[in-house]
Amino acid sequence: MGFVMKAAAAFLLALSLSTAPTQAQAQERTLVMASTTSTEQSGLFAHLLPAFKKASGIEVRVVAQGTGQALDMGRRGDADLLFVHDQVAEEKFVAEGFGLARRAVMFNDFVLVGPALDPAGVRGQDVVAGLNKLSSSKAIFVSRGDKSGTHAAELRFWKAAGIGDPSVKADGSLFDYRACGCGMGPALNIASSVDGYVLTDRGTWLSFKNRGNLAVLVQGDRRLFNQYGVIVVNPAKHPHTKTTLAQAFSDWVVSPEGQASISAYKIGGEQLFFPNANN
Repeated sequence: MGFVMKAAAAFLLALSLSTAPTQAQAQERTLVMASTTSTEQSGLFAHLLPAFKKASGIEVRVVAQGTGQALDMGRRGDADLLFVHDQVAEEKFVAEGFGLARRAVMFNDFVLVGPALDPAGVRGQDVVAGLNKLSSSKAIFVSRGDKSGTHAAELRFWKAAGIGDPSVKADGSLFDYRACGCGMGPALNIASSVDGYVLTDRGTWLSFKNRGNLAVLVQGDRRLFNQYGVIVVNPAKHPHTKTTLAQAFSDWVVSPEGQASISAYKIGGEQLFFPNANN
C-alpha cells in the first residue's frame, strides 16, 4: 500500500512539473491588442483571430474601445499592439516614439444612417451637406462622443460643414445632439430607439441586428473612406511589452494569408472590410 501511495504521489508530482511550463508558455504566447469597437462588434476578430492562432499558436486578448483610448493604452504600455482607425492620431503616436512603424491593413467606409423616412432630408452622397441639413432640423443625432476613430471622423465632418461644436446649440436651434460616450453598437441601439441619426462604420452596421426604422441615408462620399492600421508598441518606451508576438501579428495581418482572411469575412454575402496592405 505504501508503495502504491508513493508511486501515485510521484506521478502527480511529475504531472504538475510537466504541466507548469506548458501553462507558463501559454501565458507567454498571449498578447494584448487594444483595438476599436468596430473591429470587435462587426465580428471581424471572431473570424480573424482564430486563423492567426492556427497559423502562429499565439493567443490575442482584445481590449475593444475607442481609438483614442486604445492609443492611450499604448502610451501607458498596457497593450502590446494597436489595431485602430484614426490615421492622423496614429501617425502622431508613432512620431512621439510610442509605436513602431504604422502599417495600413484594410479599409471600409462610414455611412450616415437615420430614420428611413428621413425627416431632416439628408439622403444623398454628400455627408457635409447632410450634416448641414441635420443641424437646422429638429432631428436627434447620436454621437459616440468617446474619442474613437468614428467620433474623430464625425467631428471633422461637422467642422467641414461649418458647424464647429455641434454640442453647442445656436440661438433658436431645435437640433438635438446627444453624445453617449459609448461604442458603436450601443450608439446604434440608442439611435434605433429614438429614431435618430448616427455616423457608423459600415462593418458594424452590416452586423447590427436591432435596426428598427434605421436605414443608410448618406454613402459614397469619398470623405467617408475609413482606413485601419496596425502599430506595434515601441519596446524602447515599454520594455515589458511582447514585441515579438505583436510583430508576428502585424506581419501576419499584412501577409497574403492575413489579407485573404480579411477578404473572406462576409455577412449575408457582403464583404465588410477590404485589405489594402500592399497598396
